[in-house]
Amino acid sequence: MTSISESFISLLQDFTGNKNLKKGRFLHAQIIKSGLKFHPFVANGLVNLYSKCGCLNEAKLQFEEIQEKDVVSWNCIINGYSKQGLPGSSLALKLFCQMRKENTLPNSFTMAGVFTSASNLSSASVGKQAHCLSVKVPNCSDVFAGSSLINMYCESGLVCDARKVFEEMPKRNFVSWATMISGYASVRNAVEALELFDLMRLEEDEQGLNEFVFTSVLSSLSSLELVENGKQIHCLGIKIGMLSFVSVGNALVTMYAKCENLDHAQGCFESLTDKNSITWSAMITGYAQSGNSNMALRYFSEMQLIGLRPTEFTLVGVLNACGDVTATAQGKQVHSYLVKLGFESHIYIRTALINMYAKCSEINDARKGFDQLQEPNAALWSSMIGGYVQNGANEEALSLYGRMQMEGVLPNESTMASVLKACSTLAALEQGRQIHARTIKHGFGLEVSVGGALSTMYAKCGNVDDCNLVFRRMHERDVVSWNAMIYGLSQNGHGLEALQLFEEMKLHCAKPDYVTFVNVLSACSHLGLVENGWFYFKSMVEDFGIKPQLKHFACMVDLLSRCGQLQEAKEFVESAAIHHEQCLCQILLGSCQRFRNFEIGAYSGERLMELGSKDSSAYIMLSNMYADEGKWEDMERIRGLMRLRGINKEPGCSWIEIKSRVSVFVAGDQMHPLIGKIHSEVRRLTKQMLDKDYKPVSDPNFYDISSLETEIL
Repeated sequence: MTSISESFISLLQDFTGNKNLKKGRFLHAQIIKSGLKFHPFVANGLVNLYSKCGCLNEAKLQFEEIQEKDVVSWNCIINGYSKQGLPGSSLALKLFCQMRKENTLPNSFTMAGVFTSASNLSSASVGKQAHCLSVKVPNCSDVFAGSSLINMYCESGLVCDARKVFEEMPKRNFVSWATMISGYASVRNAVEALELFDLMRLEEDEQGLNEFVFTSVLSSLSSLELVENGKQIHCLGIKIGMLSFVSVGNALVTMYAKCENLDHAQGCFESLTDKNSITWSAMITGYAQSGNSNMALRYFSEMQLIGLRPTEFTLVGVLNACGDVTATAQGKQVHSYLVKLGFESHIYIRTALINMYAKCSEINDARKGFDQLQEPNAALWSSMIGGYVQNGANEEALSLYGRMQMEGVLPNESTMASVLKACSTLAALEQGRQIHARTIKHGFGLEVSVGGALSTMYAKCGNVDDCNLVFRRMHERDVVSWNAMIYGLSQNGHGLEALQLFEEMKLHCAKPDYVTFVNVLSACSHLGLVENGWFYFKSMVEDFGIKPQLKHFACMVDLLSRCGQLQEAKEFVESAAIHHEQCLCQILLGSCQRFRNFEIGAYSGERLMELGSKDSSAYIMLSNMYADEGKWEDMERIRGLMRLRGINKEPGCSWIEIKSRVSVFVAGDQMHPLIGKIHSEVRRLTKQMLDKDYKPVSDPNFYDISSLETEIL
């Protein structure tokens, strides 16, 4: 009988190692037939077989049939549930509590399963309690349990506690080192990860390095300044033969892509003989994040041609690429494809879809996708609100934010930044102040995203004092924050302070961008500082390598024109190497009308006519200039050209806010719900005005009440 049981145990171990469930079940039947199913080793072997094969219901049934359970029995079932991830971890911890009630002492394998379960649940408190117990109970602190404990603390974000456990371990293996390095990578602490990697190479045999250590340290490198470290690790990997592992190759491609070195990423990608969907996803995501979306879409197409099934992360990168290049048709095709693959319910996919449709100006499709969700999370709310803002639908963005508040969904920093941007565009100062109060209530500090959006909002609403207050309280400032403050000063009559702030920006080693120089040149224009304007315009090119764009040329034309240097402005327009000459001629024409320079004004206006301008103001200004000079035929020609091209004067628009309600009025509009009362009030006021300032005139049509109403409305 002993030889039979040993034979059964040996076969169980073999089938468990190979995860051969079919043969295992056949053997189970033989065990029942032989009457050995209650043999302790055989019973534990059956529990282990079903646990390792993922059949936890059958494992639990076998476990419950064991009358005298030992620590091995408990370990088999606890570790089986812990390896199922989040769904099984709660049951694993319940079983552990039951084990303690039955006075069975755990060992290191038990604690490893408990620590893994706590890690899956991100429950640091449970993990700490289990840690305390492992210290008290003997035989619970070997390298296996220690590595699981380190992983638990790292997964809970307690990397310092993980390092303490790591330092106190009497013995470490490469799993321990890899887990600790991976912990630093998870919190983006590349410096500590690299130092630990170097320490490991000193203390351990370098030839014993495995693929897990390499993937862990490579995953910590995610910025341009760390690419040299990545290259050194790449060389070491080649030296000891690590590139034969697909995971290491994937980690290298991902590392180079994150470090913005796509040439090396592509070279590494092409050198790999064995590529899987993760390898392709790394390249696609890398190109998408670097702004080279066309290459991302090309790689996705090639991936499809070789028949590789993409992951949800691959599709997120592809959708982002479609949005960035406004590839609506391709984006819809990818949407159909991911529905076919069953990925549509994934939260990352949903968010990427909303972003893609919003960037492609298909805001209605984005809203349809949003409305189909039963319980959208903060990320999806933020994506939808941000989509409205990107498409200029700022009122809808604020309305959706209000609904989000009513449904009790807590916003994130991205939500608040988008809502503040909507307030900026609408110049809605009071709403912006309310959102500012909300950011404080929700515990958001003046980090770059929120702080920058706040300073921009106050700047565009003309509140320079609050803009400066927010700006000065920010611990870190990016170029957007500096731009907002310079813009606020420039546009609100503080041009000298704007220029002084630009000099302060350079002292803080903040690199200006093209927007910075638009604001600086605008300040020079408002102040009439021609020499300063030329200095900054040349400095932009020579000192910072920024190629002048339309707005920079427009600022220079405006600066020269404001100062009456119309001939210099004309010569500058003619020499400007830019395709948008219409904008520059429009500015010059307006200044010529102001300074009554008919010669250059006529030149600018006629040039606009040649370029096929659609701006009604250009036709009106030019025809008025001809009228002032008595050139009636030219005036009629311009008016006729305006009619021929179907160009009409844009109707005037104004709005007023009364008791938190905004009323918008457009010339000739009859859609306002109170239009009848408004007309009555206009007639009353007009009659009152006529009675007060009455002067007899010969023309009975001098007072055209209907036209006056239209003008006021």
